[in-house]
Amino acid sequence: MLAGPKAGETFMLEEGRIYLGTSRHSDDSINKGEYLDLKMANRHGLVTGATGTGKTVTLQILTEGFSNAGVPVFCADVKGDVSGLGAMGEAKDFLFERAKTIGLEEYEFQEFPVIFWDIFGEQGHQARTTISEMGPLILSRLMDLNDTQEGVLNIAFKLADDEGMLLLDLKDLRSLLTNMADRASDLSVEYGYMSTASIGAIQRRLLVLEQQGADLFFGEPALDIHDLMRTTRDGRGSVNILAADKLMSSPRLYATFLLFLLSELFEELPEVGDPDKPKLVFFFDEAHLLFDEAPKYLIEKVEQVVKLIRSKGVGVFFVTQNPLDIPDPVLSQLGNRIQHALRAYTPREQKAVKTAAETFRPNPEFETLDVITNLGVGEALVSTLEKKGIPSIVERTLIRPPSSRLGPITPAERANLMNVSPVAGRYDNTIDRESAYEILQQRAEKAAKEEAERQAQEEYEYKQAKEKKKSSSYRRQTATEAAVKSLARSVATSLGKAIVRGILGSLRR
Repeated sequence: MLAGPKAGETFMLEEGRIYLGTSRHSDDSINKGEYLDLKMANRHGLVTGATGTGKTVTLQILTEGFSNAGVPVFCADVKGDVSGLGAMGEAKDFLFERAKTIGLEEYEFQEFPVIFWDIFGEQGHQARTTISEMGPLILSRLMDLNDTQEGVLNIAFKLADDEGMLLLDLKDLRSLLTNMADRASDLSVEYGYMSTASIGAIQRRLLVLEQQGADLFFGEPALDIHDLMRTTRDGRGSVNILAADKLMSSPRLYATFLLFLLSELFEELPEVGDPDKPKLVFFFDEAHLLFDEAPKYLIEKVEQVVKLIRSKGVGVFFVTQNPLDIPDPVLSQLGNRIQHALRAYTPREQKAVKTAAETFRPNPEFETLDVITNLGVGEALVSTLEKKGIPSIVERTLIRPPSSRLGPITPAERANLMNVSPVAGRYDNTIDRESAYEILQQRAEKAAKEEAERQAQEEYEYKQAKEKKKSSSYRRQTATEAAVKSLARSVATSLGKAIVRGILGSLRR
């Protein structure tokens, strides 16, 4: 454990910088504060460490610093602990002891302007998007489609666009795929071959998504990313917290939603270069879920977004247990590093320790490789970007205590905060306007009505023809009967006359 500050040494919060903690060399010759320069926060960052080493508290104090600097934050609350940002910190001896140890003079408790979000609409405002906004690429990732199935999904989006149909929710996409299967032979001429087997496979994946709760995620009103970038009247940035404890049981949905938000930010925000502070900071907690079994093109998309979104003024921080969880192309984009303790029991863990040590700018005072496995709780190796984007020499640092509550808030406190939220009522009720499902249903009803009318007309014409044939047959039969009767009368008359003549002739004799 590092020693406390020397007599008279204190560290204060500074304008344009976030105070992370205090570092000291082993001989106590140097004692200095470690800061994250807001101007360099859009160069992204990484927070790693084994379970229980203090990652969540580090995320918490980073969020506090950004919010107080007027920077909105979006982060996921995997265990519920991050929700404590919405409540005033509680006086505890170990917090004051840590503040005294690191020389933090301005240590005060504070609550922050939180906005709770939840894909399932249970612990926050409903976070939704539409099928169209998600797009075929990210949706294919969500459903783990193969290349052929992804091609069919792209055809579905193109067909919807060509025929003026909105794809808003799952029932829109399901009904469109059913329609495509019915018209497969005709559509294949214009859009390319599509097998009913591929369409059926996509339908089955959609059913799985629906069972995981994705039917709540797709729809309107869709989340407006500008609602994530609010500031309060006193100039603090809003803290957007996504309830992710239940969402973690659907890791693919979790990863896809976060990737979607990043993509939306990249597409919607204008270029700003390197601002004095970020417009938004985005925390990817449990970041490994984004990359587990991810196809190459998706990793390339994440790398592209992370690399280019910097110029939009957005900072991205990945939070995970192991630096090996992050692909090298993405890892190379993360300039600000906070490394909590790692364990090295297995070969993979030993490799992770070595990888982490090699990513830091060496400190001649200690061996980074040795220190990583010996860090205490709430202690970390810190290296942030200095002027011109040069990483600082890594320092062994005691992380500052948070000003907000350690641990989760109560359900009653959460409900109260949601009631006074600036977006209260805006996303809580679903809107179901006319889209592909309704249009195709109307088409089907119209086609069914026309078919019924056609069948009725055919039946009517058949009956008319039958009646006409019957009438014609009746007339022929009547004429024949008349002829027969006439013939019979004629025969009878002739026969009668013959008989009379015979009788008369007999009399004459």
